[in-house]
Amino acid sequence: MQALSQAREAGLSETNRRFYDGLWAGARLVEPQRFNTWPLVSELCAQSGRRLEIAPGLRPRLPLQDTVFLDLSAPALHGLRTRGAHAMRGSIGALPFAARSFDLVCAFDIVEHVADDDGAFSELARVTAPDATLLLSVPLHPQAWNAFDEFVGHCRRYEPAAIVSSLATHGFRIDRSAVYGMQPGSSVLLDLGMWFLRRHPRTAMTWYNRMLMPIGLRAQKPLRLVDGMIDAHGVDEVLLVCRKG
Repeated sequence: MQALSQAREAGLSETNRRFYDGLWAGARLVEPQRFNTWPLVSELCAQSGRRLEIAPGLRPRLPLQDTVFLDLSAPALHGLRTRGAHAMRGSIGALPFAARSFDLVCAFDIVEHVADDDGAFSELARVTAPDATLLLSVPLHPQAWNAFDEFVGHCRRYEPAAIVSSLATHGFRIDRSAVYGMQPGSSVLLDLGMWFLRRHPRTAMTWYNRMLMPIGLRAQKPLRLVDGMIDAHGVDEVLLVCRKG
């Protein structure tokens, strides 16, 4: 059973590496200040001295200075280091840090890629200090599973109650939450994008980096944070501001 689990994890890592190495190889780093998370991040950074962001690629949300970045993608690590960031190679399933090392940990769009998400939550809990903040985003509703989830190496979408329960099991409570993400609402656009990704991946990723990503950034709406867990009906992805108990 352990060998099967390790083989599955290795396969998922290869899927993620292949997709994201291709994506980041032709991309430029997008400054954290350009995302709608920046007002929230600025608020939290003012209270947090030790910061970690896991798997940011070239879309970091935390400030480049005074943050430790951890990623598996060589092009992403190169891009971060070129900008003077402290970037290390590693994965969420085995964080190379001592217990209670960080006051603010950011893990956007990552735990859904991990076969052993319980192990990932354990590692997040281990490296966060008491009263630390965890910023997390996850896709919701298994019934909304689509071709994009499969293509980019997702293992799951979460039922809202299940993500609340998993976090609580590992000592996190949800202080605030908001609708999050930039996936197109149109199924026609999603199907068209998937057609190009499968048949012309380099062209599709070039168009995404040069055209669709800038459009998506300009189309962002301010985060509307509410206390606790939002009403997740019809919500594709959620941003969670969690506190370590």
